[in-house]
Amino acid sequence: MSRIAYVNGRFVPKAEAFVHIEDRGYQFADAVYEVWALFGGKLADAEGHFVRLERSLSELKIAMPMSRTALTHVLRETVRRNRIQEGLVYLQVSRGVATRDHAFPAEGVRPSIVITVSRVDRAASEARAAKGVSVVTTPENRWGRCDIKTVGLLPNALAKQKARESGAVEAWFVDELGLVTEGASSNAWIVDQDGVLRTRDTNANILRGVTRNSLIEVIREAGLKVEERPFTPDEARQAKEAFITGAGTLVLPVVAVDGKPVGEGVPGPIAARLRRLYIERAKAKAI
Repeated sequence: MSRIAYVNGRFVPKAEAFVHIEDRGYQFADAVYEVWALFGGKLADAEGHFVRLERSLSELKIAMPMSRTALTHVLRETVRRNRIQEGLVYLQVSRGVATRDHAFPAEGVRPSIVITVSRVDRAASEARAAKGVSVVTTPENRWGRCDIKTVGLLPNALAKQKARESGAVEAWFVDELGLVTEGASSNAWIVDQDGVLRTRDTNANILRGVTRNSLIEVIREAGLKVEERPFTPDEARQAKEAFITGAGTLVLPVVAVDGKPVGEGVPGPIAARLRRLYIERAKAKAI
């Protein structure tokens, strides 16, 4: 059975899903997106993703394509039609279709919306987490509004390609002060020598990760200490543990940075525990 996509009010086979050539998301990256993890066919961290979606649209002055209640229904229906229990839901909203002009089109242009669902092999994900992954570092070269989840991801794509060519899974951006900002598609964390969990604060030019925010709550509930404080690549290599977070990666241990081991070069107990606690929480609160 072909996978089904939702495009501007219609459910269509993915092979037949298209947007107009003058969609501003295609021509100007004038669009935002969100990604929900699916557990048992339910949306994880739903509230956080809706809040961030609404904020991103507001920052770009794009109208919500429908109410949150209606959007929830469409997301769930797309999941149901694809018969996927464990996976990811991708939502993209652009400003809409208009004659090509850099300035915003006149009022009355309706936002375009696309939703797709993909399957995730949870067993394979757990095996990767048990082994750990490597990251590489790359100079920060993105625009100054990474807090908005836009589809303008060319620097991120180039960073991911650098990681792939190096045999790594992720790339960490490093700013002009030599501090890690975040990953190309994830937030970056370490457990420092004092046992404190550290991740970059959201006053920096980073995305306000939904998984990141949920994990901070998990960490505090577990009685662990967390600080929103930056770290350097050297501090990451000297740390007890490191990991990344995101809807696709959940909590994923990092065992090497630029080819050099983090700690003992194997996943540590804190990241493993937090991954388990996060997944338990996400499943319990999924809608």
